[in-house]
Amino acid sequence: MSVLDRRRACLVSFLAFFLAIVVAAGLRDAAGRRGVGVVLEDGKGGARTIRLAAMKRLPFLTRAGTYENQFGNWRDPGVYTGVRLTDLLGLAADYASILVVARDGYSLEIPRERLEDSDYPLVFAYAFNGVEVPAWTDGFRLAILPEDGAVSNDEYGAPSAGAFWVRHVTKITLKPPPAP
Repeated sequence: MSVLDRRRACLVSFLAFFLAIVVAAGLRDAAGRRGVGVVLEDGKGGARTIRLAAMKRLPFLTRAGTYENQFGNWRDPGVYTGVRLTDLLGLAADYASILVVARDGYSLEIPRERLEDSDYPLVFAYAFNGVEVPAWTDGFRLAILPEDGAVSNDEYGAPSAGAFWVRHVTKITLKPPPAP
């Protein structure tokens, strides 16, 4: 191979590499414009994705929060911002409970009564200490945000209040009430 052929090969390789970077950046930018979101299934076969931009148009709650885990340790203290789950789901939605699914497969079923407990509002958090998803690496997260900011296992009536603070939520499914 001549020197000229090697230079051409290097130039072609460089241009191909540069083009790959430009294409990858464009795809990432396009995904960012669509925005991150969560899938909401109505329990009857219908589903829609609620994007961050739509969530930010709903009333939001910003409050300090922390929780006790199953070992009695207090975890993840900070300021959370998000929309109350009842606002995200809609007051007229017909459900008895919701099933929350995380990216890693963890799931938790939460009864409607717990969702509607105004003393312990369940918030679909999209920001932590002022950092929003996708930059906030926990992704969308459930947070229980009472006025005093702390949720112990005893006061929440659960072996682990932390089990309700689901990280990386990807899907919420409305579970219908039992048929009469």
